[in-house]
Amino acid sequence: MKITILGSGTSQGVPVIACDCVVCRSLDFRDQRLRVSVHVEYKGKSLVIDTGPDFRQQMLRHDIRQVDAVLYTHEHKDHTAGMDDLRTFQFKMPNDMPIYARNHVLEQLKREFAYIFVDKTQKYPGVLSVAPHIIENKLFEVEGIPILPIEVLHYKLPVFGFRIGDFTYITDANYIAPKELDKVRGTKVLVLDALQKEDHLSHYTLAQALEVMAEIKPEQGYLTHISHKMGLHREVERDLPSYVRLAYDGLQLQL
Repeated sequence: MKITILGSGTSQGVPVIACDCVVCRSLDFRDQRLRVSVHVEYKGKSLVIDTGPDFRQQMLRHDIRQVDAVLYTHEHKDHTAGMDDLRTFQFKMPNDMPIYARNHVLEQLKREFAYIFVDKTQKYPGVLSVAPHIIENKLFEVEGIPILPIEVLHYKLPVFGFRIGDFTYITDANYIAPKELDKVRGTKVLVLDALQKEDHLSHYTLAQALEVMAEIKPEQGYLTHISHKMGLHREVERDLPSYVRLAYDGLQLQL
């Protein structure tokens, strides 16, 4: 399995528009964060989790030529806004692009991208065609690959993380119930939401994320969905446990 962190930033990205803080002015490429997304190559298939507003840039940056399916964690725009750019991949496919999400996420996508979901007899030429699949909080398969959802809370909004083999990806979370956390145990690589050091309404802080890491004890942990308020990448990493690192755009992992 090859995992590529396409984006590791929060909803505003880093640098933030019109911000002059030390992080937003940093020349370290690790401090320049697109909106969160991840690419997984596994068993000959190419999967993407979330298509945020930077999706096109991420595909070009990593020269990704094939996407077989997309998983959506939840409906917020920083995770869905780039869905239209799937059309280049779908044009190469014999069928519609499979997308997987819980029902209320698909309903939101239908409202925001209504022109994609119209009847094919009324569809404008060249518009993306998708094959929606409703997922629930139970094991499902994508292109023959078993995927286990991990339900977390993003304030009061239910969000899905996903476990694929020994890789678990959880973003936009500030609470994971014990029974859901049990699904993560034994994972070798855990990528987990950590917005900033200060308390936040809907995201884990650095300290809270490290508590989850300490309980799960993955072989390697990475923190994502990072705000400019977290601090400079090189400075934050100095104080992290040896098995935990900050994710950064372009990070590649092999399992």
